Amino acid sequence: MRKHRQEYERREEPNKVIVISTFTGRGKKLSDAKPLQVGQSIESAPTDDMARRVAGTAALARIEQQQSLKVHTYQAAASETAAAVERSQVPVEEFSALLSLYSTCPLTFSCPLTGATLTKSDREIHLKEAILKRFEQDAVEASIMMIHTFNNHRDNVKAAVDIINKYVENVSKNPIEEKYRKIKVRNKVFQEKVHCVEGCREFLQALGFQSTMIPLEGQEEDEEFLVLPEQTDDALELMVERMDRLRRGEPVRAQLDRRPQAFRPSPNAARFELSPELYNLTTEELKREQQERSELVDKITMLPTKAMREKQIQRELRKYNYTVLRIRLPDGNLLQGTFYAWDRMPVLFNFVRESLVDGWQPFELIASGAHKLQESEEVAFAQCNLVPAALLTFSWDPAVQPDTDTAVAAGVKSPALLKPDLLNSIRTLR
Repeated sequence: MRKHRQEYERREEPNKVIVISTFTGRGKKLSDAKPLQVGQSIESAPTDDMARRVAGTAALARIEQQQSLKVHTYQAAASETAAAVERSQVPVEEFSALLSLYSTCPLTFSCPLTGATLTKSDREIHLKEAILKRFEQDAVEASIMMIHTFNNHRDNVKAAVDIINKYVENVSKNPIEEKYRKIKVRNKVFQEKVHCVEGCREFLQALGFQSTMIPLEGQEEDEEFLVLPEQTDDALELMVERMDRLRRGEPVRAQLDRRPQAFRPSPNAARFELSPELYNLTTEELKREQQERSELVDKITMLPTKAMREKQIQRELRKYNYTVLRIRLPDGNLLQGTFYAWDRMPVLFNFVRESLVDGWQPFELIASGAHKLQESEEVAFAQCNLVPAALLTFSWDPAVQPDTDTAVAAGVKSPALLKPDLLNSIRTLR
């Protein structure tokens, strides 16, 4: 049998893609391709390259059609914008102007030290300023905050704290030994493990160590030491207590504002337009969106297995730092809040409970697919498909539902479910 090597070219026309065989001369629409039958294995499918492309495209389309929730994400906006830029040659610098439209769920934070409301971009600077200002009131507390907040590498922090703890132990066990009350600043261990961690020197000075230049035999220049004067028993006990505070210290973090909002009943309940801040994408990541789109054609040349799809989903979930959850109440109104993607179920149930007039009554939250969420489960939102946004359904626990139904049947007007402050600011979804 004579074999012919066929070459293909891809031509795009409005609303269709035509694949042309240069030898056969016959055009063929992708939509005309015969799809895989249920139960047909990949091995029994056509094996030529173009057939695999057709099958892959069809599988991808089926997956996309199953997504009922309309989430206008920042990634989608970036991808669409990148495509527009490619077609119209718009400079990449104009991305930010186009993407700024996706800002209906902006992020805000509160400072635990000052109570100020912060944006995502200014929270780090504000926290640093607030901690540094804390030195005027309590130098020990401020330096502990510095150590645990200003340094990202937790292993480095732990190593520095362990060494400082050793300094304090030596002093407390040998209070009259001068050598234990002196730290050579240029010492290799001190420089590599302690001095490089922000806040450590400030903590030692808050304990009472003082910078002192000491002449050394055989050296022309004096050497800097941190020297601790002799301490009383009470001062030594206080130093040990402060060391314990350092070991138990935690980073100071701006608290996410849940932004509880109420919306009137709306057919757009499942439509979300999300802020770019929810995804923390940089300009460089925006540019990569177009590169990823161009590589999509190569990715669909084979049918994804279930394991491959699950792996891809988990990889996508890691991109999301936050999620917007919307709860449909029995009266039709909607309650919305913003959460960390890795918050757990008790956080959501507490949020709903605090927003209701009768939050003490037991209730249930139902996700898509009639999946009942369990408050007792320590599972993160990102692990149960509640990111980057989700619409949930609220219902009273069946144990209290008969009382509600009886009141309605008797003509008693149903009381408002949401607290007055939420109802006073209720809005209409656009």
